[in-house]
Amino acid sequence: MTSAALDPSAEAGPSRGAVRAGWALSGLAILFFAMDGAMKLSGLPIVAETSAALGWRSDPGTIYLLAALLLSSTLLYAVPRTAVLGAVLLTGYLGGAVATHVRVGSPLFSHVLFGVYLGIFVWGGLWLRDPRLRALLPLVR
Repeated sequence: MTSAALDPSAEAGPSRGAVRAGWALSGLAILFFAMDGAMKLSGLPIVAETSAALGWRSDPGTIYLLAALLLSSTLLYAVPRTAVLGAVLLTGYLGGAVATHVRVGSPLFSHVLFGVYLGIFVWGGLWLRDPRLRALLPLVR
């Protein structure tokens, strides 16, 4: 393997359309996570009720902690320099959501797999906009 094959800058970067599509996918995920975090911080009774129905403690401290984890991971994902770390952290958060829905017996396609759908947006958007990730995980060699 040559050094050019290991150097992401040796290949042409993603097209402008791919980068725009990547930011569109990432933007949708970021907006969803920001809205979810804001709802958790709002103190609305429905947030505590939903948390309790999913088996989580419904006290404000737990809900605020989840909001802080989600919003900090989302912020890391939104910044290009730290986007991969943010994507990894969001993947962990989404894995917890999937596990929670499996545990309580939620419907498969609408609830259990929703975290998987969001994960596809997160990683798909990042893959489209980041040439380093494309070099690390090429679809075609």
